[in-house]
Amino acid sequence: MRNDHLNTVVKLLAAFLVISLSTVVAVVLLRHNPALVTTAVWIRTPLVAASAAVLLLLARRAAAGHRGSFRRLRIIAIVVLAAIVGVVAWPGAFPVWLRIEQAVCGVFVASVVVRTNLRVVRSAMADSSGEAAATAAARR
Repeated sequence: MRNDHLNTVVKLLAAFLVISLSTVVAVVLLRHNPALVTTAVWIRTPLVAASAAVLLLLARRAAAGHRGSFRRLRIIAIVVLAAIVGVVAWPGAFPVWLRIEQAVCGVFVASVVVRTNLRVVRSAMADSSGEAAATAAARR
């Protein structure tokens, strides 16, 4: 069951990365329109794309059974979600189009936060680390 949830998490984060990279491309293409691309947008969009890439990397490692990556994924996803909520909720700080894009990304990240914090997933990760330790001990 853990793998089903984590495989879904990988897919959600892949979509988050695609949207984030597409937004960076849109920012570059719209760079001559200061109403749409502000300094805050220039700073925010590459950071979001980088966080999406890190989350995807962690999710792939977690799906492969790496407990440390799972723990980092859970923590960083919560931080990213909080930042997204801040962008969406802060009136006037970002253009409306970016706030809408961030709201869409927030749905993906919120789903990741929920799925990675399910008891069944956390328990399965704890069990898999025990299995990994037993396998490593057996190899010695």
